[in-house]
Amino acid sequence: MTIPGFTYRRVPAAEGVALNVAIGGHGPAVVLLHGFPQTHLMWRLVATELATDHTVIVPDLRGYGASDKPAGDDPDAYAKRTMAADVVTVAGVLGFDRFALAGHDRGALVAIRAGLDHPSKVTHLASLDVLPTLDMWDVMRGTTAAVGFHLYLMAQPPGLPERMIAASADEFFGHFLDLWSRDPAAIPDDVRAEYLRASREAVPSIVADYRASAGVDVAHDAADRAAGRRLTMPVTVLQQDWGAALGFDAVGLWRAWAPDLVHRTVDFGHFMAEEAPVEVTLALRELLKR
Repeated sequence: MTIPGFTYRRVPAAEGVALNVAIGGHGPAVVLLHGFPQTHLMWRLVATELATDHTVIVPDLRGYGASDKPAGDDPDAYAKRTMAADVVTVAGVLGFDRFALAGHDRGALVAIRAGLDHPSKVTHLASLDVLPTLDMWDVMRGTTAAVGFHLYLMAQPPGLPERMIAASADEFFGHFLDLWSRDPAAIPDDVRAEYLRASREAVPSIVADYRASAGVDVAHDAADRAAGRRLTMPVTVLQQDWGAALGFDAVGLWRAWAPDLVHRTVDFGHFMAEEAPVEVTLALRELLKR
């Protein structure tokens, strides 16, 4: 499946790793990064709107979709630092040294890391429905955090998580597509089937991505916090009201990372780029004007 009107390229991102990238439109660059358990297709409705006046770059992250899936034996292979470097390299290959960046879920974690590691490259940053990694682990506690059981499962040492998930991959990934959606019709059957197929074929790399978030990514965030590093560009966060359930101040946590912050608590499901594409597009356009 493809995004209508977009062209596709395999773009080198690192030695031995190329990303599947959809490209459309003309103008300043906006890069859109997908979440779990999805591919670049989750941005299909937003991307076509933004392409009327921007160059929109929509990759599959390394380890996902049609992008390369290096082995995860090296903990750094799926560190968000590595994945962020992929994004910066791809944008540069396509001719953009500076670009706006929006990410959902896993893609938002990559976007945050890109903003911290490459502040001269990222002009604006949007995060859809996550907390920064260090804060995410801090607030995931008690029975109300049971919705995040997959975080703990995929953080386990190599072997068991991969075998367990592969044994019932469609049920595992489909569970989250159902659990986190308020509007099942927002993900049509053919798109859902594509998400399941792509995820089924990427179990080891998806697990490696999550395992990195319980290890090397935490270390990188902790080092940045200790050094006082922040996101220096304008930041917009769209987030469900997790704080009410888990007992934390989402705005306060985000402001510690992003002084130039617009934080909106939204009444959408987790897959907001598909459930509320008009509202998400408007929020991104407002961000780009700041």
